[in-house]
Amino acid sequence: MLHLILLLAFGAAQETDAETRVVEYLRANVKPGQPVVVSRLYNEVFTEPAERAVLNRLFNSFFKLPLFAAQHQRASSRPPTLAEIGEQLGFRVPGQVALLLTIMEADPRMPRFLERDVASGEIVKVDVDAILAHPRFGKSLERTITGWEDRPAPAFTAESYDGRSVSSESLAGKPHLVYFWFTDCPPCLKTSPLLLELHRDYAPRGFEVVAANADRVLELPFSDEDRRAYSAKLGIPYTLVHLNPAMQEAYGAVSIYPTLFFVDRKGTIVRHFVNFQEKPTLEAAIRLTLE
Repeated sequence: MLHLILLLAFGAAQETDAETRVVEYLRANVKPGQPVVVSRLYNEVFTEPAERAVLNRLFNSFFKLPLFAAQHQRASSRPPTLAEIGEQLGFRVPGQVALLLTIMEADPRMPRFLERDVASGEIVKVDVDAILAHPRFGKSLERTITGWEDRPAPAFTAESYDGRSVSSESLAGKPHLVYFWFTDCPPCLKTSPLLLELHRDYAPRGFEVVAANADRVLELPFSDEDRRAYSAKLGIPYTLVHLNPAMQEAYGAVSIYPTLFFVDRKGTIVRHFVNFQEKPTLEAAIRLTLE
């Protein structure tokens, strides 16, 4: 066990070193108002596989951020903080989110959807309408924020941790929760113990949970062994699957974690929550699925 822990720590350190190198280079070379040419960086600057993996993840995060900011604004009635963005995107290097926003503000492909405080760099305003009007982001965002309650739960098929195919058909007629999360997500770490308690209390009444882990779609540096060890440590008894792009898209291009869909016996979504919720709120949603 100690050997495994040391190997995981070494791998994480290597990944962090590569991420630090990429971020520090960008911080030193990005000029305000000057778009970043990713292909040049990939071909001329970052030649190590670990560095290129970091660059790919940063590029993908670049296009997830507007949806996350808009969803957070609608769900919380305030813009996300830089720390909250960093948690959601798995950024570990100080100043990484502010740097990404600076790059975004210089890119003509991105909508002008936010305002930032000059001194702190924090977001002070998110223009949700500007994101909705943008051809790249509008449809995905509209599907996410128009409201899910009283709608049929989307169909899905996903691979379980042990390689089985799990589909929504297996949940027909059963009250259940579809839970979107990722490993080491700070609000998910607070949610998981609550779900374990509630599952213990309500599973005897037929309530089920399918937890869709987003590590792969977010390109986070966790292996299958990491995920198995994490679930074993918590003693998770419910179904664990790997989120895939089709399932993510079916549920409105989920980009805030955790996101929770409570579904009743008829297959109707009765409650939809974004981000951490207290236990009484979750329990009330489970009881509603059981009615």
